[in-house]
Order: sequence, then structure tokens, then C-alpha cells
Amino acid sequence: MSLGFHSLSIIQLPLTPRGEKQLGAVKGTYAFVSLGCPKNLVDSERMLGRLAQDGYALTADPDGADVVIINTCGFIEPARQESLGVIREMLALKQQGRVGAVVVAGCLAERKKEDLLKEVPEVDHIVGVFGREEITEVVDRALAQRLEQRSLFRPAPVRALEDTARLRITPRHYAYLKISEGCDRLCTFCAIPGMRGKHVTKPIEQAAREARELAADGVRELILVAQDTTYYGLDLYGRVRLAELLRELDPLEGIEWIRILYAYPIHFTDELIDALAEARKIVPYLDLPLQHINDRMLRRMQRKVNRAETEELLRDLRARIPGLALRTTFIVGFPGESDAEFEELLAFSRAQQFERVGVFPYSLEPGTPAERLPNHLPEAIKMERRNRLMEAQQQAAFAWSQRQIGRELEVIIDGLDPELPNHALARSYADAPDLDGLVRVKGKNLHAGDLVRVKVTAADGYDLVARAVSQGR
Repeated sequence: MSLGFHSLSIIQLPLTPRGEKQLGAVKGTYAFVSLGCPKNLVDSERMLGRLAQDGYALTADPDGADVVIINTCGFIEPARQESLGVIREMLALKQQGRVGAVVVAGCLAERKKEDLLKEVPEVDHIVGVFGREEITEVVDRALAQRLEQRSLFRPAPVRALEDTARLRITPRHYAYLKISEGCDRLCTFCAIPGMRGKHVTKPIEQAAREARELAADGVRELILVAQDTTYYGLDLYGRVRLAELLRELDPLEGIEWIRILYAYPIHFTDELIDALAEARKIVPYLDLPLQHINDRMLRRMQRKVNRAETEELLRDLRARIPGLALRTTFIVGFPGESDAEFEELLAFSRAQQFERVGVFPYSLEPGTPAERLPNHLPEAIKMERRNRLMEAQQQAAFAWSQRQIGRELEVIIDGLDPELPNHALARSYADAPDLDGLVRVKGKNLHAGDLVRVKVTAADGYDLVARAVSQGR
């Protein structure tokens, strides 16, 4: 898995899943707030689809809605506080009579369970991660004020859930394909296995079927996500099969770019690296969370990989995948991290010149093995180390941007630039949505989802400035 979370504001979407027609009378109106990572976003889209199919109408404004549903993140403390802040904001509307009911779903509900109702007792219902398929029944009960049973939790599935018939939150031209659920890693800092269960691979034919549905819905960029994408297949088939899945997805009609996130630095077989290098549509971009490089820190984190193995993998990837853009994440201030161990990480990052890096101060997570480790560091030291590592990474990222000046790149248009006429906002192969930079493109007749050839004319920090040299395709 990778550290980090991002938020989405209140969802404003069509009232039905694309390609499906809402039938019958409207049962009620609902607003939906989705928080957290892309995996949670897929769960939100599945719930939105089920609600639309059941006759509920989505409203952009929670003020006046019959029910508000909040799909929460419970990963690290800042994410939990953000989720609780949104919950309390919606409960304030309920108290004023401007919202009928509040339903809380997702990882925070799964992690806290009944304790969440003690913390925010005004919530009408809570739904765990794997109760998402029953969201319509929960909303029915909330609107009917049947409060004798206010929580719904289901065990982690032994087979991967279907992620079809989604009402998508993302723009039409890109979507996330969740290829597995849960995680079998036991990293000492991480609470994900307790919320998401053990790793469950989505069969190749099921993942391909969902990808075809997304392509038929207009998706051009397919972004593969999981808690651990390189573990794909091991639990179901007895061996890792990400390479085979990629070869199955590569020829899909309509899909032009395939991007991989959350790749653990283990199980990189020659077959997988060959697939990444040879596939026609897989962009040369890899999200590879490393978390640290010092061997003692890696052992304390229980990452089951060491520095020598990591450096060998990075050399292999760089040598065999031309132009590869590598994104990684690091944790600083892990319990017991010495000055020398941090300096080793800092020097490693400078030497590697990663194109994209996220740095997170260690967050103490209750119930994780790391909570019991000795020598927890003060917050001031964690933040000082984070800032130093980010400053070093900023220099590497800005230098990469400068090297793109004069190059021609293919970019995908995300939409018009709201600040400049005849400009659009786009992303290059090196830019994942909501994580990385953007490309500001000057040109006419540019539309969301277009793939356009551009020439880079300037760099602006993490971002690029370019002009279109071809029409969109």
C-alpha cells in the first residue's frame, strides 16, 4: 500500500450510471461525500450506482437532502480528523432540520465500529467497508427512522467484489480499476489489513470485463489500483499474475493509457518488467512506495525487502523501461529512526533523483505493532525531517521539469484552463491524477479526454507549459 490520502468534495454527478435508465418514482434525495484514496473512491462509485438503480436521486447540495452519505477514510490521524470534521458538518445541518439523516460508511466506520456511534451519536447509521452492497437498505432504514439497528458490518469477502455498474466520480476519460482487495503485508505502521482484510485477487477475466465496461463508458486512461498491485494473483492462482493481467488489458479497444499505482517493491519478475516495457499502452510510470532505505528501519517496518534488493530493482527498472517516471513515498520519523538513518535516506533520495516523491511524518496508529515500539520521536523532529527530504525532492522534481523543455510529449486533456483562454489543463505520462503535476497547454479545440501531442516551452515548478502541435485524437 502507499501512504497518502486525498479528498473529494460533495459529489455532483448525473443521476444514473451512464448507459442505464432510472425507472419509477424517486424514493428520496441524497448527497454523497467521498473521502480518501482511489480504492475508496471505487467503493463510492459502486454505492452511487446502487443508489441510482434503486431510485434515489443525487443532489449536489446536502442542504435539503433527505440523507447524506459520507464514505470516510480511517487510514491515518489527519484523514480520520478530516472525516470526523465532515461528519460533524453534516450533523450540524441535520440539527438545523436541513438534512434528514446522516449515514457514515467506509474505513473510519470499519475501524471504529460501534465506538464511532459513541463519538458522534447523532449519526443515524454506520456501514463498514464490506457493507457497501447493502447501502440502499441502510438508506431505506435511515429515511424510515428505523433505528433499532444502527450499524452494518460484513466480514471481508473470500472472493473479490464486483465493481460494475458504477456511477463514476472521475471525469469520463479516466477511471480506477481495483484489481484486488485487502492486503497480506504486515507492515508494522499500517492499519489497512484490519480494515480491508486479507488480499483477495479479482480474477483476470473479471478485471478485464470491468475494464471493458469502463472503456465502453468512454474511459481512455485506466489506472490500476489495489493495496498491493504486485501481489496480484498469488492468493488465487498460487503465483503472481500481474504481467498476464496487463497483457489481457493492453489490447482493449478504447483504452489508450494504462497506469499502475501501489506497486510493492517485491514480486517484480522478469516477466512483469518485460510486460511493463513492451506493452503498447502502459505508460512508463510506476508508483513504487519504498517507505525507507535503511536496512534496520525496513526490518522494524517489516517491509521484507532490504536496500540492496531495492537498488537492484531500481537499476533494472530504469535500464529496461526507457524514460520511466518513478513515484515513491517515504516515512520519516519512524520510531527509533536515528539521525544517521535519516541522513542515509536523504542521500539515497538525492542519488536516485526520483521524478515524484511523497514524504509523510510517521503517524502513530492505535493497534498497530509500531505503536509498541520504543523510542517514538517528537513531532518537531518528524516535521523537520519531512521538510528536509521534501526540499531535496523538490530540487529533483524541478530539474526533471526543466529537462522536458523542448521535448514533444503526448498529454491527456483533463479540461479547459479556467484562468487562461485557449488553454487546457492536461497531464503527461509522468502525472497521475490528484497526485502529480499538470501540463498547461495552449491550443484551440482541446477537449477533455483528447490525447494531444505538445511541445514543452517552459517549466513552472512541478508543472509544465506547452503548446499543442497536433489535433486531439
